[in-house]
Formats: sequence, structure tokens, C-alpha cells
Amino acid sequence: MSKYIEYIENIQSIIEKVKIDGVGSILKTAEVFKDALMHGKKLFLFGTGHSHMLAEELFYRAGGLVEIRPILCEPLMLHESASESTVIERKEGLAESLFDEYGISGGDVIVIISNSGRNGVVVDMALLCKDRGVNVIALTNINHTMSGASRHKSGKRLCEIADIVLDNYGCTGDACIEVSGVEGKICPTSTVIGSLILNCVVSHCVELCAAEGFIPEHFASANIDGGDEINNKLLEKYKKEIKHL
Repeated sequence: MSKYIEYIENIQSIIEKVKIDGVGSILKTAEVFKDALMHGKKLFLFGTGHSHMLAEELFYRAGGLVEIRPILCEPLMLHESASESTVIERKEGLAESLFDEYGISGGDVIVIISNSGRNGVVVDMALLCKDRGVNVIALTNINHTMSGASRHKSGKRLCEIADIVLDNYGCTGDACIEVSGVEGKICPTSTVIGSLILNCVVSHCVELCAAEGFIPEHFASANIDGGDEINNKLLEKYKKEIKHL
């Protein structure tokens, strides 16, 4: 079997797990999103390293909810220094400044994305948010996170703090393909599956909102006729309120 086919089949197998085993957490998260939107609360997403891409996945997208607020801290991303971001994400103490900078408050929702769920920044953020009355959702890899100890002084992992855990059902180490003659595995699954899970949450959230007569604001594609007009109205309304718009 060609390795690209094996990778596709691995992804398909994980999707089936999400569809069957992960549905309960997806539905619960969608309900939390719906309640937040209907009560004027904010939806935050936070991840470090490659996980920050999932914080961006729902933000300012065609068909994406307007009320999405990614927490984007450049030293924790990849474009300044990928290797340094790995060092910084293991440190404690950064979460509180980000919490204040982004105006997170009680009753808001935060999805914290971390494949390992064991590093200082994400555990710090989860503990801080729980303490401040924020609804904490973890998007993580249970197989991976339970294979090693927490790196946080509390000894806790992200999944042990969160109100709801969205499992991406990846393998330990994330990469899933072995090639003869190549040491170690290649091709991770967490970004593909994480994106799927988050968009499943959004789709069910909007369905729940619509059933109660509440239509969440969402962006159109800027590359369809009329898209700019729709988006410009939303930008004018929210640009000063939502950081990074």
C-alpha cells in the first residue's frame, strides 16, 4: 500500500472515532458555544506551536462565526522562531498577561488546544480560566497526554482541568506513518482532525441557535460577489472590539 493511501486511511479511521466516540463532547461543546453566544459572552481559542493554527482556523473564515477571538502570542507561534516557541510554551507565568490583554472574563468560553496537554503555558491558562469562572474546553490527544507526566508545577494535564475534553484520537507523538528505512514516524494527524472537530462544533452550535430563533453573525467569502459588502459591515461593527480583526 502506498504511504499516502495509508495516511488517508488513518485519517478516515480517526474520523470514524470522532463520529462515534467523540460525538458526546462535540455536542456538549456546541451547547456551551450556543449559550455563550446567546448571552453575549465571548469565544476564545488558544494554542501554542502548531496548535495556534487551530485558533486561527475558526477566525475570520468564510462561513465562520464573527464571535471568535484567537489568542495569538507571536513568541508562542512559529514565524519568529519555531525552536524558541517550544522553549517558551514550557514556561509558566505568561498566561495571566494574555488573560488580561485579551479581556477574558467569567462566563466566557476558551478552547485550549494542545496535542500533549502537558506544557506550562496551556496548563497555566486552563487553571487561571477555571479560577476566573471561564468555561474551559480542551482539544487534545488523550493517547499522547497520558503517556507522559505534566511539565507544570501542579502536576496536572490540560485534560484533567477542562470542563469538556475534545479528543483528537491521535497516536502518541502525533505522526502516524512508518516508512521502511526511515527512523521515526512522519505525517501528523492533529491539525486535520482538530479542524474537523472545531467545525463540527460550530455547525451544531449554529443549528442549535437557529432552532431557538437566534442567528449568529458569520462571515462570507470575500471572493464571492457581495462578500465584501457583508464582511465590511461586520468589520465596521466589531473591528474595535475583536483583537486581530
